[in-house]
Amino acid sequence: MKRLLLGIIIVLLSATAADAIRLVSVAGERVNMRSGPSAKQAVLWELGDGYPLKVISSKGKWYKVSDFEGDVGWVYKKLVNRIPHLIVKKRVVNIRSGPGTKYRMVGKANYGVVFKTLKRGKNGWVKIKHENGLEGWVKRNLLWGW
Repeated sequence: MKRLLLGIIIVLLSATAADAIRLVSVAGERVNMRSGPSAKQAVLWELGDGYPLKVISSKGKWYKVSDFEGDVGWVYKKLVNRIPHLIVKKRVVNIRSGPGTKYRMVGKANYGVVFKTLKRGKNGWVKIKHENGLEGWVKRNLLWGW
């Protein structure tokens, strides 16, 4: 009986932790991050499609979120989705034709560029796609999001 109770407690704690911190992406070209959970609150930032955010908490129809720079604000829940995106957190990153430094470079991306996540590869590489159609591989630790 004690084991069953302990198992239930662990499952509940895991579910609570997973719900408390999750990643979402902006679903729209001009989505406002506001200072509070209301359309009447001041606009802090205007975010573009795919911009990844970490959900900190929620209140009604709003998520309290933070971005890769640690900025915190509120977004309306219907304006985000669970399509995985990543953002460049280094000054410049190389985009390669395959998952490794031996593959040829197909492009570069600057700090703050957003990519859709296509595939997680081995050895810390991720396949990405930019809205302009460029696809390639980037070392995962150079990006933020999921």
